[in-house]
Amino acid sequence: MNTTIERRKTRQITAGTLKIGGDAPVSVQTMTNIPIEKTDATIAQITKMKDAGADIVRLAVRNEDAVPHLKTIIKSTDIPLVADIHFDYRLAIASIDAGIDKIRINPGNIGEKWKVEEVVRAASANNIPIRIGVNGGSINRKKYDHVTPASLVDSAMENILILEEYGFSDIAISIKSSDIFTTIEANRVMSETRDYPIHIGLTEAGYGTSCIIQSSVVVGHMLLQGIGDTIRVSMTGDPVEEVTTGIKILQSLALKPCPVKMISCPTCGRTAPDIDLLEIAKGAEEEITSKFAGKLEAAGKQITVAIMGCEVNGPGEAREADYGLAGGRNGSMLLFAKGEIIRKVTIGDAIKELIDQIDITLDI
Repeated sequence: MNTTIERRKTRQITAGTLKIGGDAPVSVQTMTNIPIEKTDATIAQITKMKDAGADIVRLAVRNEDAVPHLKTIIKSTDIPLVADIHFDYRLAIASIDAGIDKIRINPGNIGEKWKVEEVVRAASANNIPIRIGVNGGSINRKKYDHVTPASLVDSAMENILILEEYGFSDIAISIKSSDIFTTIEANRVMSETRDYPIHIGLTEAGYGTSCIIQSSVVVGHMLLQGIGDTIRVSMTGDPVEEVTTGIKILQSLALKPCPVKMISCPTCGRTAPDIDLLEIAKGAEEEITSKFAGKLEAAGKQITVAIMGCEVNGPGEAREADYGLAGGRNGSMLLFAKGEIIRKVTIGDAIKELIDQIDITLDI
């Protein structure tokens, strides 16, 4: 069975050190939620984002007073940064002069065409790509009363044509709404209209479980169709959680390496009462990831570890995995490696025994 996703062919742009589109991997984007005037806090947040696996970070540049702070932030990190600009074309030019790697504008709210031309001229001179961002709040209200796939795509095209008129093609496109079906259909149509790289996600997706589920449906669906060159999970709260969720989505589709894949069962009445499977699974994942993930990723390898609660389905799943623990009775579990039962281990020593078994048999 072929499980490889055939990605849509897009032209490639470059933001700092990051390649977007073409044959580049799908990248994870997030956005700071601290005013950049709080420079130290913003830098600290960007560092956390990068450590969590973010590939590119967007910042809101709201006024001229923010530009000196932007310069300091740019000098403090090597992760590509995007300046989010609205209304004032001078902020886009100032951000480019400050050393930003990419800008996000909505040409429709920049004003007269000559102002857009000034932004395009500055971007062209500095090899800075421009992302056109359109969502439910920025469709052309003179033409459309409601947000639909057609109104989103047409509003995006109005802005794209402005840039193309000036011969500018280092463009990324973002079309989002808070509705799953509208977002998916708009991006499908857009992907058939132009070959620019597309940034995908569901805007205003909420927080917690609701956001994760809705964003996973939208982003996963589009990626399976081959649409999407960068992604963002737009989540109320800590943006680091956006990054970890985005990475998990990419890993689930084999679009990003997943050195340690964990399998665990939901448990049922057959699980022995002295087996706290959740704690065992969480503890095992934390220790295995900490000890082996870096080495596995460097070697281009992945291991699958199964933590199962009972003797019914547990042994079968554990045999299919590279390593595993299957729940038993009388305070013990079965330890598996490479499809074979190694021995019985006590519940209290199960994680340590599993780690030791991986350590002595892992070929990296």
